[in-house]
Amino acid sequence: MAKRSYGHKTRRATKKNQREAKLEQQQTQKVSVQIDPEQLAHYRNRISVFLRKADGRPVSRADLASKCRGRGKAAYLRALASLQKDGLIAERRTGFVWAEAAGLVRGKITRISKTFGFAQPEAGSTEFFISGRNLKGSLPGDAVLLQPEGTRGDGLPEASVVTVIQEANPQFSGMLTEENGRLYFLSDRLSGHPLEIVNPAEWTAHAGEKVIAEVAERGDRHSRHTVRILLSFGGADTARACSEALVAVSGVPAVFSQQVLDEAEALEARGIPADDLNGRLDLREPEDIIFTIDGFDAKDLDDAISISETAEGYRLGVHIADVSHYVRPNTPLDDEAIARGTSIYYADQVIPMLPKALSNGICSLHPDVDRLAFSALLELDRSGEIVSSRFEKTVIRSAVKGVYREVNALLEGTASPEIEEKYAPVKASLLLLDQLREKRLAARRQRGAADIEAEESMFLLDESGVCREVAVRTRGRGEELIEECMLLANEAAARLAKERHLPFVYRVHAKPPEEKAMRLEEMLNRLSLPHPALDSPKPRDYAQVLKNAENSPLKAAVHQMVLRSMAKADYETDPAGHFGLALNDYAHFTSPIRRYPDLAVHRILSAFIRGEKPANMMQFAQAAAAAGSVTEQRALQLERDCEDRYRAEWANQHIGEKFDGTVSGVTENGVYVMLENSVEGLILLDSLPYDDYECDGFYSLRAKGSGLTFTLGMPVRITCVRADINSGNIDFAPAD
Repeated sequence: MAKRSYGHKTRRATKKNQREAKLEQQQTQKVSVQIDPEQLAHYRNRISVFLRKADGRPVSRADLASKCRGRGKAAYLRALASLQKDGLIAERRTGFVWAEAAGLVRGKITRISKTFGFAQPEAGSTEFFISGRNLKGSLPGDAVLLQPEGTRGDGLPEASVVTVIQEANPQFSGMLTEENGRLYFLSDRLSGHPLEIVNPAEWTAHAGEKVIAEVAERGDRHSRHTVRILLSFGGADTARACSEALVAVSGVPAVFSQQVLDEAEALEARGIPADDLNGRLDLREPEDIIFTIDGFDAKDLDDAISISETAEGYRLGVHIADVSHYVRPNTPLDDEAIARGTSIYYADQVIPMLPKALSNGICSLHPDVDRLAFSALLELDRSGEIVSSRFEKTVIRSAVKGVYREVNALLEGTASPEIEEKYAPVKASLLLLDQLREKRLAARRQRGAADIEAEESMFLLDESGVCREVAVRTRGRGEELIEECMLLANEAAARLAKERHLPFVYRVHAKPPEEKAMRLEEMLNRLSLPHPALDSPKPRDYAQVLKNAENSPLKAAVHQMVLRSMAKADYETDPAGHFGLALNDYAHFTSPIRRYPDLAVHRILSAFIRGEKPANMMQFAQAAAAAGSVTEQRALQLERDCEDRYRAEWANQHIGEKFDGTVSGVTENGVYVMLENSVEGLILLDSLPYDDYECDGFYSLRAKGSGLTFTLGMPVRITCVRADINSGNIDFAPAD
């Protein structure tokens, strides 16, 4: 009874506060905008004092106005509003609180989906998860006050939005849809409900098109926002149009300014004058031939290699494009590079970090031309471990532009005479590298690194940009040997920085969060898969989990579970090591054309080898690390979203066709199935025989009546029944 009485009091107090707030709002609208600054400061101070003394307890509107002697006074109302806007106070259901004393934290909404979002606190690196109902209609970029709500089962801290401090004005991609003669906006991320449009008359002939919109008027939930349509990209039934819209709203600067283009083109036109060679080690005619290996269509070649055998082991040269020589601090080119952060690749498209004059031109290590490089010169022992290393500014001339599939054929003994002839100058080097590859892979297993298999897709597009084929990207011996060479150079760079206490940008992969490790152990137990204890996991424990699943039909599912249990890798200035690679020292040195953190590492190491004191570069390292983590996450999300549209475009051409697949996930809504070509779709419950289905949350979906069961790793034959290119969603049904 007491609880019900308290509840009535709370509701009455809330309604009273709402009435008073409405009255104050009306009074504020009537008063002149001219407020005496001294009066404003006076009331801000009084309000702050009283709320601080309340120590986090709510003070009602009436009590606060009475204590401050400000009821009805314009300066008081303006002071109250300004403190809220500054995020120093917040209004709860029963009154105002001093935000800090009430445990509220300031943050920024980083991204949202239709049912949840994330916010980055001002203090701390871990994002808060926010359920859809607790977003309070907030949008990406909004500065907000957050109420922490504890920790979820997956280890993520959770919060709710208390108030929006400062509104951003983000844009959203979506599709124009018509219902009952009215035009609506169906957003990709903002809401699952069609949203009202404030300017429908301008777009009446565009139903079914992919468009961009902005929020015109906010509601207290995303579904209650209204939008203004800004731009159309054409029919939402093409992956290209959908991807262009996604890029446009992603925050990625897709077009270079003329100033940046001019700067890059001037650098390319300048070439390599004699002065640029001063102090550089000349490797244009070395004993060890230098060459590149990349994909057949690669144009931004930022790494080359050379190798020879020594009495103690190997001498390996990893020669990286000297991008920092061209992209100097405090230039438009540098500002653009850090804003982009990384090159983005999807389907047949590239959004480069640097203009083509650099990425495909003067910085790219094309064969038979002089190029400036930053070389990691490594001495390795017989097992392939680093004995010593040095970093030198060099000038190189690549002898051969290698292609992975050709190198793989050569190493596997299936190369054509033409390929044998092309690689004759470097065949001995390739055989040595393959030998080193085997030793490095053995060393990786020895130190307990988990080799997680994550399938990547390849897309074959026709001349119109329509996806005609999807296939799994395979890794051969050529890909593996280049990867191992890059890992060695990255490790050597990080080791040097740590030993010399340089301000630096490390690639950090933290130990899996305890909650995620325990969740993985629970799933492995329910799958009856043997595994080591994961209460304090080491890299080799995860490697053992994968090894135990090697011959199981659950192999692919276990790899996904292990991947999801890992922490997210990011960039930091503290050398915390890389859990996934089982390395204490790791940084990104090898791709400065495509990643800004690598460019930052080059700039810091360049200063070091010139003998400069790099202490003043800590601020730069911190900025590069923070920006690199954000832009990398943005790029990964954009690449996934765009590729989903191309997979749906392929599936749309195969409606009604039957395929073999494997159960890749189970939910209360249905069963996910992945085809052999990496396309994944959902069998909705509506497509299954009528029954009462029970999902255990991760492993199986079972019909209580018939006993029909779907389990992870189970082979199934499906029919492709629907593909929505606009959303990237694909629906399957069990084949008859």
